[in-house]
Amino acid sequence: MLKRASVASLFFSALLAGQEPATPMPQGLDPELWQRALKLHHECVVVDTHTDTTGRILDEGFDMGPRAKDGHMDLPRIRQGGLDVAFYSIYVASRFYGDEQALFRKDPGDDDWARPQDAGAANGSARRALAMIDGLVRTADRYPDQMAVCDSIASIRATLAQGKHAACMGIEGGHAIEGQLALLRMFHLLGVRYMTLTHTNHNEYADSCADSVPRWGGLNTLGQKVVKEMNRLGMMVDVSHVSDRTFFDALAVTRAPVICSHSSLRAICEHPRNVTDDMLRAIAKNGGVVMINYNCGFVDAEYGKRSSQVSQTKRIQEREARRKFPDGSEDLAQALKKLDERFPAPERPTMATLMQHILRAIEIAGPDHVGLGSDFDGVPCVPEGIDDVTLLPRITYELLKAGQSEETVRKVLGQNLLRVFERVEQVARDLAAEPAWQNDPKTDSAPIAR
Repeated sequence: MLKRASVASLFFSALLAGQEPATPMPQGLDPELWQRALKLHHECVVVDTHTDTTGRILDEGFDMGPRAKDGHMDLPRIRQGGLDVAFYSIYVASRFYGDEQALFRKDPGDDDWARPQDAGAANGSARRALAMIDGLVRTADRYPDQMAVCDSIASIRATLAQGKHAACMGIEGGHAIEGQLALLRMFHLLGVRYMTLTHTNHNEYADSCADSVPRWGGLNTLGQKVVKEMNRLGMMVDVSHVSDRTFFDALAVTRAPVICSHSSLRAICEHPRNVTDDMLRAIAKNGGVVMINYNCGFVDAEYGKRSSQVSQTKRIQEREARRKFPDGSEDLAQALKKLDERFPAPERPTMATLMQHILRAIEIAGPDHVGLGSDFDGVPCVPEGIDDVTLLPRITYELLKAGQSEETVRKVLGQNLLRVFERVEQVARDLAAEPAWQNDPKTDSAPIAR
């Protein structure tokens, strides 16, 4: 198991030396418990398995070096919040799955891009993933004294020993491999260490939770090969975003522990993206880990309903305003300002609501099978009290306040994920003599035996 180089982390030592300010205590907390939590937090190896800052880097030209006034993460705030290891999402939106001509043909003033679903059509999924990887690599190259791209437990250990932030990569949206096992292997060579089997779309080998009409009924034959090849390579299988049938199919075929990189609990917030109690128990039996998502809509069902109602109406009227007024005009600016006033964002869920998910997951799955997958920089809303990465110690505080042991806190903050990662690497070594799995157009789309 990966350990700290000293009792106080190198990040915490930097805080004490005044290089970064410690996170101020939020109002209403117990000062003594807060200081205990802050110290423990920075002694732990803290891991977040899902952050979308890569999207900002690629699409907005975002620079992680300076402290930003918006978003959730940058290098100064990462140090302040004690985030040691982050899996940066190589996110390929569902609109990149399908015919490229339709993908890049956008109706002016209309944000609804075409999303064709024809299997085998030329698509830009892999290209998008490569551009995401390039953005993260360029950022690490720009700040080599502060961060490094890591692809193994050994490289994470070496990076943390140098007092740097460990940046790992996980693909979000299994259509990034375009149904090709060769592409899966190439992404592994580039350092990707987990892949979410689907996103909001069914793909060539697996069903998503976002479409109620199944395409394959879970995994198909190619899907089984994808899971087995990920095991052979040493990539963690991520079952967030998948349909319930795909979830259990993946657990039935995998030879290594799986992860839910960013999922919350359906028992608290009824949403198909969240996991059921039976899924929690299944992952615990598998030896895997569920990383709790902070997205308001996956934490609080009522927020999701209110937000959906507001956004649908607002979006229709915003579209009309954009058709009526030219981009950049004062008329458009005023129209959009009035819409913001008429349709304010719903009240965010509280920190207590997020903690309900974390504590229930610990209760059902056990303390060895729970972790954190924030979705920072990938969601429009996070609960009050966890506004950005600097407030990660608040989770440590709330776990201690709820009576959880320091051992459990260490596990949830990062040890559980690192244990799974280490086990996945061991399984890959055990399978090293096996030949690589190959595509077979004649059988890949066939249903699997159940």
